[in-house]
Amino acid sequence: MSKSSRAVLQISVALVLALVAGVVMFKWTSSVKRSRPAASVAAKTSPVVVATVDIDRGTKLTAEMLQVRSFTADSRPSGAFPDVKAVQGRVLSVAVGVNEAVTAKKLADKSIMGGGVSALIEPGKRAMSVKGNAVMGLAGFVRPGDRVDVLVSLKVGRDDNPVAKLVLERVKVIATGTELAPSGEGKAASVDVYTLELTPHESERLALAATQGTLHFALRNELDTETVLTHGATVPSALAVYKPKPKPRKRAAPPVTVEVITGGNSRKMKF
Repeated sequence: MSKSSRAVLQISVALVLALVAGVVMFKWTSSVKRSRPAASVAAKTSPVVVATVDIDRGTKLTAEMLQVRSFTADSRPSGAFPDVKAVQGRVLSVAVGVNEAVTAKKLADKSIMGGGVSALIEPGKRAMSVKGNAVMGLAGFVRPGDRVDVLVSLKVGRDDNPVAKLVLERVKVIATGTELAPSGEGKAASVDVYTLELTPHESERLALAATQGTLHFALRNELDTETVLTHGATVPSALAVYKPKPKPRKRAAPPVTVEVITGGNSRKMKF
């Protein structure tokens, strides 16, 4: 092989090696660039306490109900907790679903350390239970969290005249029977005890109505905040609602007066 041929061969081999080295370097730098965003995302995650099971409101939280999961900075809920110990022993004021974050707004005040109905009562309010029946509770369709109007039917006066009157409006139902939350299946529950959230003055009104007459619930829309003032219903007023109006009497035609003259005498006659 001549010197010139040997030089060409060496140059060709050098070019091939340089090309291979360039391809390898390009692939390596590309893989490094792709891995950097993932690393930066992983570095921006933060721990958040979530529920491992569906938890009803009024429940005292235990470590078995909770776990810590990583959330990205833009998906981390406001008021979230990074450690299970921070919420262990607290009481839920609202229901929390599985894998849902436990936040400060979903917890009752720190002073409430026991679960149950007491954890669900707003400051300044009272919980009062009244006994009823299936019809009183709209055949079981009144559920915890609903708003109802309370009516009482009773007899008043010396003649024991029946009267029905609206006595409370937009009262919150805390519990039906022993249930503090609606059934997950949405089924009606026939119970005979209803626990309502009331002010002290409303509690007095309800106690009087419950002991003197029969209570009835009227379920209303949560968004309906209008106050309605009623005079109450009596037997005559209730029966007169769909009573036909009396027909107007026809007015008689006015009498016609005629003067009759006979000779020198005259007299008036009405027809």
